[in-house]
Amino acid sequence: MKALDGLRQVMRRDRVFDFMIEKQPPAMSGTHVVKEGEIDVSHGPILYLEGVNVAFDGFKAINDLNLTINDGELRCIIGPNGAGKTTMMDIITGKTRPDSGSVYFGQTMDLTQMSEYEIAAAGIGRKFQKPTIFPEHSVFQNLELALQTDKRVWPSLFFKLNGEQRDRIDEVLEMIGLTAECHLRAAQLSHGQKQWLEIGMLVIQSPRVLLVDEPIAGMTHQEAERTAELLIGLAGKHSVVVVEHDMEFIRSIAQTVTVLHEGHVLAEGTMDMVQNDPRVISVYLGE
Repeated sequence: MKALDGLRQVMRRDRVFDFMIEKQPPAMSGTHVVKEGEIDVSHGPILYLEGVNVAFDGFKAINDLNLTINDGELRCIIGPNGAGKTTMMDIITGKTRPDSGSVYFGQTMDLTQMSEYEIAAAGIGRKFQKPTIFPEHSVFQNLELALQTDKRVWPSLFFKLNGEQRDRIDEVLEMIGLTAECHLRAAQLSHGQKQWLEIGMLVIQSPRVLLVDEPIAGMTHQEAERTAELLIGLAGKHSVVVVEHDMEFIRSIAQTVTVLHEGHVLAEGTMDMVQNDPRVISVYLGE
């Protein structure tokens, strides 16, 4: 009977076989062809938040937030405690779902419909204030573990780095200034070096956007200067969003500064512009 039913389905006059269906072209954005999985930045912005709202137990952590990050730019986000900086990053990475509003990665990826894993895999990396590294593994092994390889148990047991992957690790080691320390356990690194290692662990995964939370907290002056050089060097190949309280550090790296206050953008522009804005002076800088 099953065979007969199958034959009847094949012989149906209204049956249209897959090979007869005209294939639709890839999605278009203006005159740009968007391939599946591609981040469409044909109109400039790589990250776009519009009318975003989030409330926790009646408190509006994010209040009609509108923010645009361009492809390859280095953006600094400042604001007093409770301004919504962490919640904003939680929304972008999928940890927190907005109550309303739009959040797009490029022109076509709706981040509000994606899981944290899917967002990370799509190309958004986040570095938290406290380094999240593997302290008992070497610096080299930390970078090896961060590579985009098959993490399932069976493939991991037999995984061996190829020449291209070794070259990539060497490239990142040089970029973060830890070539000489590559065989040290990560636990032996200074605080600043641990921060650089975690940045390297993100960069080696080739994200399009890097969200960096208070990167120089606890660093020496020399380490902060090296971190500034590192972040400036990453801009262009990556879009880098830095949240930081240290105004001297922000001034040393800032291209565009966005000031958050009570969950929305209070001011935006160069460091000089926002530092001389009366609204910013009254709510944040205090000088």
